[in-house]
Amino acid sequence: MTIKFVTGRIIGKIKLPNMRFYTFNGVHAEEKRLGQQLSVDVVVHYPIERLVQGDDLATTISYSAVYRTVERVVTTNQFDLIESVALLVMRTLQTEFPQATQVDVAVTKHALPVPGIYDPFTVSVSTAEE
Repeated sequence: MTIKFVTGRIIGKIKLPNMRFYTFNGVHAEEKRLGQQLSVDVVVHYPIERLVQGDDLATTISYSAVYRTVERVVTTNQFDLIESVALLVMRTLQTEFPQATQVDVAVTKHALPVPGIYDPFTVSVSTAEE
C-alpha cells in the first residue's frame, strides 16, 4: 500500500447537525410563554494535522464539548430573534475553542407564527471572511 502525503494546509471539520433544544425564544408572547423547538447545526473548522497528535482527545476539539457549549448557550438565554441565538452560539464557540479557524452556525425555527405553507426558517452565520 502506498500512502500519499498531501502538502499544504489540511482542515478538519467537526459537524454537529440538527441538535434540538426546547427554548422560549421569539418575538410573540405565545412563543415566550409556550416555548418551541429550535435546531442548531454547527461546523467547527480546525487544523486537524496540527491539533490531532497521537490519537489524543486532549490535543484537539471535542465534539461533546462543542455540544455542551451549544446546549448551554441555547437553553440558558432568551432572545426575540433566532439571529441573536446564532450569533451568540458562534461567538461563544470562538471564545471557548480558540484553535478553531472558522465556525459556522445555523439555527432553524420549526414552528412559525406566520400563516402559509412553508419549510422551517433558518438563519446562518459564519466567521469566514467573504
